[in-house]
Amino acid sequence: MTGGFARTIQTYLRPERLPTIWCQGCGNGIVIGALIRALAGSGVRREDVVVVSGIGCSGRASGYLNLPGFQPTHGRALPFATGVKIANPSLMVVAIMGDGDCLSIGGNHFLHAARRNLDITALVLNNSNYGMTGGQYAPTTPKGGLTTTTPYGNAERAVDIPALAQVAGATYVARSTSYHALELSGYIKRALVHRGFSVVEALCHCPTQYGKMNRLGSPVNMLKLQRDLAVSQARAASMPAGELAGRIITGEMVKPEGQGEEDYTTAYARVIKRAMEQARPVEETHECIPSLSGGYDPPLGKPTLLRVG
Repeated sequence: MTGGFARTIQTYLRPERLPTIWCQGCGNGIVIGALIRALAGSGVRREDVVVVSGIGCSGRASGYLNLPGFQPTHGRALPFATGVKIANPSLMVVAIMGDGDCLSIGGNHFLHAARRNLDITALVLNNSNYGMTGGQYAPTTPKGGLTTTTPYGNAERAVDIPALAQVAGATYVARSTSYHALELSGYIKRALVHRGFSVVEALCHCPTQYGKMNRLGSPVNMLKLQRDLAVSQARAASMPAGELAGRIITGEMVKPEGQGEEDYTTAYARVIKRAMEQARPVEETHECIPSLSGGYDPPLGKPTLLRVG
């Protein structure tokens, strides 16, 4: 790796945290590289970006990125990201989550973040299993897929992340793979600059757990499999349903038209303004107030309160 992108990578990573804990051949590095390329191309200053990541292999990303960020509890990346965004709407907020972190433990939060159209980018790294904790099956494990907890084949259908995001109200939705790194980076960049809740699913390979259980071969073979299975959304529209079984449909599933739908922080700011305009000052006297110790604190005078209505 040489030239400008190498310098960009060095700028956006913390060298003291490297090498990563990710297994050799893991797809996470490719996806984070695509995110860095997108961030650099977005024109937003690094100090104006906050990265919040969940728990799991991909959750370590916030520690490797040289950006303001933190790693909260399992499945709670989006609630913490919501707090950051509401506290300072001018920040660009990115939530990096694994498939289990986002859709199982954090599935409820995913639905409501999309419904509210929060101006947050959700980058979901889908490796089809819980890789860090031993390769258990996840909501995105393909039907029939082998994992350590479904050794005879998964009997459930996998969650279609773009379809779920769309019906929940996300206003930008895209999917690509770690093989299509440049395409993926382009989708992430559009998601970052989109005003509203944006979701990018990045299908990435897990050679240590899911790949080994399903005998998918080396990391290179798994990348080639993504290449061979991927089909663009436009091409898929003309294919018989039977030929789409097991294929990976890529592309932008939801794109804003015109100015798009209003995001949550803009709508909430209007609610606050309306409440402040309708509030009227009233005077109320408190001779004393109860203290935590059970007694009464000294008088505080006459505080001015605001009453709405």
